[in-house]
Amino acid sequence: MKKSHLLITIGLFLTGCQQAPSVDMPSVAEIQDDGQVVNATVTRIVDGDTIEISFDGKEESVRLLLVDTPETVHPNEPVQLFGPEASAFAKDVLAGEVVQLEYDGPIKDKYDRLLGYIWIDGQNYNQMLLEEGLARYAYVYDPPYKYQDDFVAAEEIARDEGIGIWSIPGHVTEDGFTVAVEVETDELDEKSVDFEDKNCSDFESQKDAQTFYEANDPANDPHGLDGDGNGLVCESL
Repeated sequence: MKKSHLLITIGLFLTGCQQAPSVDMPSVAEIQDDGQVVNATVTRIVDGDTIEISFDGKEESVRLLLVDTPETVHPNEPVQLFGPEASAFAKDVLAGEVVQLEYDGPIKDKYDRLLGYIWIDGQNYNQMLLEEGLARYAYVYDPPYKYQDDFVAAEEIARDEGIGIWSIPGHVTEDGFTVAVEVETDELDEKSVDFEDKNCSDFESQKDAQTFYEANDPANDPHGLDGDGNGLVCESL
């Protein structure tokens, strides 16, 4: 049979992940002594690389330094592959938690968002995203940055292991991420793609629903699984 090509958005879930090489990170107490850190509570997850925090009686939006996750809430962009996974990871790790925000350079961006690293239980969350294959190293506007070597090493391991965003050839670009990938129809025979109308009650778990959603035109959501438009479907499962 002659091979043809289809343009299809395929949701792929994370495979195993390998940690970046061990590095000597300063303790949060040491950073706080430098006056570069504030304690805060995470009040909302916007997406994988943007959160909202509360500290000193006020609410602030935070854009994580040096990392870029696929879009899920951009007004002019469709949901990108692995964007929902990055958002879900942020919710699992950060939602409602007390964290430390560390500054490194300009405190705010042009959108009036705080810029920095988020520390949770002694771990740099920005670096965790890179290790999990959920973000690319990006937006290096004002180097040198304190952890840039560690971040580059973490990204390199994730890329070499082909996990997360790196599991799809060509998905990561210099400007961000693609929305669709080209695959041969022969490959589709190995994938279970169901086009019957579905409801959340048809799935055993949120993970199953998410896989189906991302394999079936998530930009238009023909099955109506994403009620609030945040890229995460059937969240009640």
